[in-house]
Amino acid sequence: MTYSTSKENYLKAIYHLQTGTNMVSTNDLARELQTRPASVTDMLKKLRDQGLLIYEKYRGFRLSEQGEKVALQIIRKHRLWEFFLVEKLHFGWEEVHEVAEELEHIRSKKLIDRLDAYLGHPKSDPHGDPIPDSEGNFAEREDIRLPDLKENQSALVSNISNQDPAMLELLKHKNISLGTKITLKKKFDFDQSVEVVIEGHPAINLSEQVACHIFVQIP
Repeated sequence: MTYSTSKENYLKAIYHLQTGTNMVSTNDLARELQTRPASVTDMLKKLRDQGLLIYEKYRGFRLSEQGEKVALQIIRKHRLWEFFLVEKLHFGWEEVHEVAEELEHIRSKKLIDRLDAYLGHPKSDPHGDPIPDSEGNFAEREDIRLPDLKENQSALVSNISNQDPAMLELLKHKNISLGTKITLKKKFDFDQSVEVVIEGHPAINLSEQVACHIFVQIP
């Protein structure tokens, strides 16, 4: 079954908002999609009638098994297109989100499967987010936040949780990208900022707002 672009956007947004067994509220979804709660309510009824949502009175809603499958395929397409744009067309990682937002609604499964094969079945996108396979499966990772490293501990940047273009442009300016070796030198209690050393560069300070969105893996 195919779904409208609007329905796909709702399913993807709900997937990102729900964590574990938590339910999503109408107001949360309205803020995420920047629309009115009344409009959200109308769409939720349609998604529920199609078996894509589970609703619990006074608690909220979450995706059904079928709804999650659809959402993961949308996410798969989005992240494959981001990988393609960066690796093959040499876009900057801060440039690709909006383009991928349009490309993720392409319907052809054959095209997406061939794109995946052409790219060598990548496991993560340019921002470090896992790419689901054709069945919606992906490997869970145990990334930790940069500020949670011990002082003088080194790790490799593995994921950026805030993918706002301005944030990514800032990180690029500071020579931080996926795979960058980074050492936490000092944590400052006053404002929760950190001093870090990027391999091959002088020490720099990162604000709490920036550092908390950088995830790393310890080699």
